[in-house]
Amino acid sequence: MQVKIADSWKNILQPLFVKSYFTELTNFVTLEYKAQQCFPDASDIFAAFDFCDFNALKVVIIGQDPYHGIEQANGLCFSVKEGVKHPPSLKNIFNEMTTDLNTAYPKSGNLEKWAKQGVLLLNATLTVRAHEAGSHQKQGWETFTDEVIAQISQEKENVVFLLWGKFAASKMQLINTDKHIVFTAPHPSPLGAWRGWFGSKHFSKTNTYLKSIGMKEIAW
Repeated sequence: MQVKIADSWKNILQPLFVKSYFTELTNFVTLEYKAQQCFPDASDIFAAFDFCDFNALKVVIIGQDPYHGIEQANGLCFSVKEGVKHPPSLKNIFNEMTTDLNTAYPKSGNLEKWAKQGVLLLNATLTVRAHEAGSHQKQGWETFTDEVIAQISQEKENVVFLLWGKFAASKMQLINTDKHIVFTAPHPSPLGAWRGWFGSKHFSKTNTYLKSIGMKEIAW
C-alpha cells in the first residue's frame, strides 16, 4: 500500500504511519489488493485527505465502509465515481439536501466538490474486498481513523461534525464539543432514514453555523 498524503496533512498523519498497528495494516491491505479485488482503487485509498486540505477543513462527515460494488467507491464516504448510479443512501442524502436548500437534485454522485471546499468525507475503514461488506474491518483502519478524528478535534476549532447513524454517533467521544459543533441524525440508508434523517436540515444548519463564525458556506 503506497501512502501518498497531501502536504497539509503530513504533521497529523506522519506520526500514525510509523506505529506498529499501521505497519500490520499496511501489510494486510497490500496482500489483499494483490490476492483479491478490492475497493477503492489503490490510488484512491487516501482520497479524503488528498481532496480536503487540512488548513481549509470546516466539516467532517463520517461513514463506515467504502462501497463494495464494481466501480462505485472513490475514496470519499457516500461518494461514487462520475457517471455511477447513486446508491440508496446517497439518494436520500441528495433528497434531503434538495429539500433543505431548495436546490436541484445533482446529476453526479461524485462528492469531490464538497471535499475541495473543506468537507472531510472519512470512512472509518478505508478499504473493502469486492462484494464483501465489512471485510476489512478490525484490521487497524478504525484505530487510524479514530486517531485522525481525535487529532482534528485537538488541532482545529469550530469544525462541524456530521454524525449520521449510531456508528458515526459513537465517534462523539473523540470530539471536544466545547471547541466544535456536532449535528447527529439517523443514517440516510432506506432502513432508517424515515426515523429522522429527512427533515434533519444538516446542510442548512452547517452553513448557518459557518456563516455565524465568519466562514464561507459550503456550496452543497
